[in-house]
Amino acid sequence: MSGTLIGVGTGPGDPELITVKALKALERADVVAYFAKRGRRGNARRTVEGLLPEGIEELPLEYPVTTEIDKADPRYIAAITGFYEASARAVEAHLKAGRTVAVLSEGDPLFYGSYMHLHVRLAAQHPTEVIPGITAMSGCWSQAGIAIVQGDDIMTVLPGTLDEDELVRRVSDTEAFVIMKVGRNLPKIRRALARAGRLVGAVYVERGTMDNTSMTPLAGKADDTAPYFSLVLGPGWQAKPGEAVA
Repeated sequence: MSGTLIGVGTGPGDPELITVKALKALERADVVAYFAKRGRRGNARRTVEGLLPEGIEELPLEYPVTTEIDKADPRYIAAITGFYEASARAVEAHLKAGRTVAVLSEGDPLFYGSYMHLHVRLAAQHPTEVIPGITAMSGCWSQAGIAIVQGDDIMTVLPGTLDEDELVRRVSDTEAFVIMKVGRNLPKIRRALARAGRLVGAVYVERGTMDNTSMTPLAGKADDTAPYFSLVLGPGWQAKPGEAVA
């Protein structure tokens, strides 16, 4: 009899933003699995520190590569595909033994989450639940107090890994935007927003909702460095009460 696979959204980093349903899932799990860079615990695992039941078995799933090789490189594709296959087999071994496996995921499991690579490989063969989590972008615009969209505004979510011309096109054709996967792409993102006339008003947030978070208008950021957990917000709702309409 198969155990249950549970994708658990842990939210953007503040442990107090973990949902009650997520906590209940952790309490009934036999195994907690989590993705992490080799030699580290990963943000999702750090978020649940002190919240796991005593004696629960842990299954770290360590990426063989992260940013060392370009994602378009065939070596990266081969390594990461093999990694997800091996991770799915490791999780499935517990499921076949009748154990409930909770897989931690930063933010929401099905929104740019590594969990989905397990889900598509295992959900058809095993009982599966997905517990949504507060996304990083929601945590960041709430922290910044930014009214991101209103009325008929359109919001576009973009990975910063897109090429510069595509970023320019996309942010020029939407009222609001969120650019994720910033990191080393920050200089390109800044150039694209300047070209599109969207740099003024854009807000840079790093490590949103975490203890060491910070945020600043992107136009005033003094350098081009950014950690993995960072994003850029471009608010819509240009006709906010009390503000002049361009």
